[in-house]
Amino acid sequence: MKKFNIRKVLDGLTAASSSSSSATAQPGTPRENEVVQETLQSEHFQLCKTVRHGFPYQPCSMAFDPVQKILAVGTQTGALRLFGGAGVECYCQHESGSAVIQLQFLINEGALVSALADDSIHLWNLRQKIPAILHSLKFNRERITYCHLPFQSKWLYIGSERGNIHIVNVESFTLSGYVIMWNKAIELSSKTHPGPVVHISDNPMDEGKLLIGFECGVVVLWDLKSKKADFRYSYDEAIHSVAWHHEGKQFVCSHSDGTLTTWNIRAPAKPAQIITPHGKQPKDGKKPEPCKPILKVEYKTTRAGDPFMVLSGGLSYDTVGRRACLTVMHGKSTAVLEMDYPIVDFLTLCETPYPSDFQEPYAVVVLLEKDLVVIDLGQIGYPIFESPYPLAIHESPVTCCEYFADCPSELIPALYSVGSRQKRQGYSKKEWPISGGNWGQGSQTYPEIIITGHADGSIKFWDASGLMLQVLYKLKTAKVFERARGKEEKPNTDIVDEDPFAIQTLFWCPESRMLCVAGVSAHVIIYRFSKQEVTTEVVQLLEVRMQCEFSEVDSPDLGGEQTPTQPASAAPSSPQETEPPNQLSAGTNSSEGPRDNIPCLQVRSSPLKQSPGYQVELVVQLVWVSGEPPQQITSLAVNSPSGLVVFGNSNGLAVVDYEQKTLLLNMAISELYSPSDPYQKQPCSPRKPRQPSGGLCDSNDGSNNSEDRCKSPTSGSTSPCNSDDERKQNFIEKVKFKSRRFSKTVANDFAKMSRKISSSGEQKPELEERSQRWSPRSCKKHFCSVTNGKMAARITQKLHIHRTKSDPNRYGKDNAFTRSRSSSVTSIDRESREVISSFYFCESFPRKSDSLISPCLLVGTTQGSVMTAALSLPPGADHKPQQPVSFASCGTLVRLKGGILTMALLDAAGTLLPPSYEPWYDPNASDEEKEKVRRRRPASPPSSQEGQDTQFAVLCSEKQAKVVAMPSQTSIYKHNITESSFVLRADVVQMAGSYCLACFCANGHIMTLSLPSLRPLLDVNYLPLTDMRIARTFCFSNLGQALYMTSPTEIQRITYSQETCDNLQEMLSELFTPVETPEAPNRGFFKGLFGGGAQSLDREDLFGETASGKASRSLAQHIPGPGSMEGMKGAASGVVGDLARARVALDERGQKLGELDERTAAMMASADSFSKHAHNMMVKYKDKKWYQL
Repeated sequence: MKKFNIRKVLDGLTAASSSSSSATAQPGTPRENEVVQETLQSEHFQLCKTVRHGFPYQPCSMAFDPVQKILAVGTQTGALRLFGGAGVECYCQHESGSAVIQLQFLINEGALVSALADDSIHLWNLRQKIPAILHSLKFNRERITYCHLPFQSKWLYIGSERGNIHIVNVESFTLSGYVIMWNKAIELSSKTHPGPVVHISDNPMDEGKLLIGFECGVVVLWDLKSKKADFRYSYDEAIHSVAWHHEGKQFVCSHSDGTLTTWNIRAPAKPAQIITPHGKQPKDGKKPEPCKPILKVEYKTTRAGDPFMVLSGGLSYDTVGRRACLTVMHGKSTAVLEMDYPIVDFLTLCETPYPSDFQEPYAVVVLLEKDLVVIDLGQIGYPIFESPYPLAIHESPVTCCEYFADCPSELIPALYSVGSRQKRQGYSKKEWPISGGNWGQGSQTYPEIIITGHADGSIKFWDASGLMLQVLYKLKTAKVFERARGKEEKPNTDIVDEDPFAIQTLFWCPESRMLCVAGVSAHVIIYRFSKQEVTTEVVQLLEVRMQCEFSEVDSPDLGGEQTPTQPASAAPSSPQETEPPNQLSAGTNSSEGPRDNIPCLQVRSSPLKQSPGYQVELVVQLVWVSGEPPQQITSLAVNSPSGLVVFGNSNGLAVVDYEQKTLLLNMAISELYSPSDPYQKQPCSPRKPRQPSGGLCDSNDGSNNSEDRCKSPTSGSTSPCNSDDERKQNFIEKVKFKSRRFSKTVANDFAKMSRKISSSGEQKPELEERSQRWSPRSCKKHFCSVTNGKMAARITQKLHIHRTKSDPNRYGKDNAFTRSRSSSVTSIDRESREVISSFYFCESFPRKSDSLISPCLLVGTTQGSVMTAALSLPPGADHKPQQPVSFASCGTLVRLKGGILTMALLDAAGTLLPPSYEPWYDPNASDEEKEKVRRRRPASPPSSQEGQDTQFAVLCSEKQAKVVAMPSQTSIYKHNITESSFVLRADVVQMAGSYCLACFCANGHIMTLSLPSLRPLLDVNYLPLTDMRIARTFCFSNLGQALYMTSPTEIQRITYSQETCDNLQEMLSELFTPVETPEAPNRGFFKGLFGGGAQSLDREDLFGETASGKASRSLAQHIPGPGSMEGMKGAASGVVGDLARARVALDERGQKLGELDERTAAMMASADSFSKHAHNMMVKYKDKKWYQL
């Protein structure tokens, strides 16, 4: 019987609907099977999460298995992160999302108990690659405050807010009838409630004695057998933690006044010792001054030396502003270790899991709010271990992210070789102590690289191959600029969060290794990769003046012709030289008037030592124009064969030759349209004068400012500020808030997102209402030749295109949404101003009449226009100075709804035509080696035949996708992606030997469309846009990979490939490995003879149902987990469910058969015993007479 496949039926329906809807746009369009034979089907796609990297966001609890050597961290959002050796990481999530208040390992059992803030406890099975909950228990009338699970015990003690202690069997997750009530634990004479239970532990030498600590300062030693308190210890200050000495004769308490009290268990009257580790000891013998609370203390002993006492907190109150500290007391020495962040929790790692033996501590794991530190206790100075985990993603907030799968294989070794020299020194020489688990061995072997841009201007390259993440190389772009050193330039409390060097967007070509970075201060830096160290005497700087004003005069010819460059002297070439020497950004206004021809940052004038790796080739900066800050860069692209970089913003675009260090083109967006273009953008009406405002300001600068920005250009407003003094003052107040969006909390971003979505339904002003015509009135260019001297080599390019002044902040405020090659601003706030959103260098047909391919540039805008510009390149690199590159605008190629996100080019067979690139060569190598590499350039694509389309342009906007045949420029396929939402990210990616278009929408849908027919292949409602961070960092890559920043500290990787989902189990790491439990400590002859050593307790006799009865059913509710037998029964459905049910039935039948065998064996033993008794009776009375009986 042939298998019925519903997916293929759906494929046929979607293909038919897609082809019919797209073909109706152009009558006579060839059908799908006549254009390209597509191989991708919906069976190739499935969406699932793979792995999460980074530091756990908002951690609040921690536990360690000393035998398996696995660390577990719980967070305030209900997440669990488990760490083992290098590459062994696991993420799981509680459904309720409540904070994980405590974790307890079942040591060497492959299980973990978690206690949540919603008063539920859960048992996790760690013996499978994806941990699952076996049992849950939800308390109804008690609030959980503390949990304790003794080593090799199945009975879990649970302390409550009422002061009671309940006992749970972790095997069945049922409550015992044995309850320790608070009123029985404390003295009868006590008139007050002791408060919540803050500590529970059993005596290391006597399991029948339970130590209970109450918040009020009372500690009770409870006898489990006699069900009464043996001793009660009372202190005036509240208790935070308790720790035992391993001999079970003493314990230490930490208190809220910064003191440590040591108690002998048989002397409850007063503490044996009271110390204040950080308190000042007065000379007159009085009590030392109180200190901050000691939140936790651990007391660990050694065989050969003094014990270790480790504590957090307890500093004196006069240390205001001092960072959090961990104190290690060993003998007479006390070491205070400062931490970078507040301490959440710490654990001392010991050689033995047995509490009754010498502990032999060797390390301390310190969980901080934003870091995980492991301290080596065995070396002098207590150095830290070097972490193998990628926990430093958030070292500076991530502002942009790019993902490259299946990149050239030599890239990772090259980046690692230059990055290995950047490693810090001074780490411990020992191996990382958290070494459990096994690294997954999957079949996925292609290299993957993730690049993250950060708020401090740094860029990190990560090796992401094989579901791992390891930092390869770090680049600091801020080194190029001068830093503030004067007192008046130090950031105050108002502008401490400013990030003028933050990375806005980046472009990386893996083949040529060219890197281009755009920052929020309207600067672009071009980097080349070199394996040799070099010292740059003068950083090459190119300043670009991008100003566009509309005029009501009719437009002359726009030809884009460039007048010859006029050399000028080098001394006055740069307006930046008129600035004070250390002025950094637009933080102060010029005393002579509005700032003009001055960049936001000052490039360093001293020599720059550049280590092997990425080295600065050229810095391009946009300058202030008549008191208006430069607009932030929204898109950029690099073409390495021609040595060109193009970038654009709301003013237009600029093309720079980074090899010749010259500006080739600076033009407005309107100049890209042809005069007869029906899509030509009409100008906005003249804008009122306004006070200067930093282009880097956040949208939440002030209520008035936000309202002004949200208004359309034709709406009314308040009276303008014409006074220069008032303009200056307002400007100074506003720039204090610039650049905050990358380092502030996400609440501001989300508020901004909400405002945009709420205003998305507003209609744009009609274009017919704007009757003014624009025209470039004059073009003036001032060039400065690059000097060979040691002076600052600066080239100033000034281009005045008069246009009606427009609000420079209208799109500058939304750069949290801007990414490389995409900008999703206009789908949210629907403003009328056109902004460059995407670039694409390619070899295609710029005009309909072209029969031969030529280099061209595709330009996408936020209004949905895709325009082409033809490039005329010189025949060789040696002729560039004599034959400069020229541009010719060819008008609009096509128009789409919404802003353009991505563009790509396919050949006639549907294969992606990547942009041409120049093979990498070391810029510091000899000329002969450079020439050898340059001769190996890739061949150009074949030319077109007459009357035949040989290329397909794939264009995707925020609303729809189109495929245009080239050179006929006929739209052959169209697909409306979304009507109610908008696309945030779109990429053309390789999948299963073919190509498709992957899209992520703001409503959470992830979709893939076949190419070139745009047939829907996948549509899953995965992740609604609840955070602007997701929109800023979501990116697709080849072979079904994608990622996004799920929190400020974590990267979530996902796959939309069916093959990867099928192989995921093999690729994931194993947490549990079979390890023998260490032997229990030897009691010794005399201890065994006289009853010394640890005394065991049969807890089953005390807590079992036979001895203690049943617990109240209303106290807690048992919930079977999805990983348990009951959960499998409930979740099973269909064929898989039948198999699961059959497996469960077999297990149950086997269990019943086993019970039957046991009963049969018992009956046989009973029969045998009866037979023996009968035989003995027969022998006894065999020879006796009846009267002898």
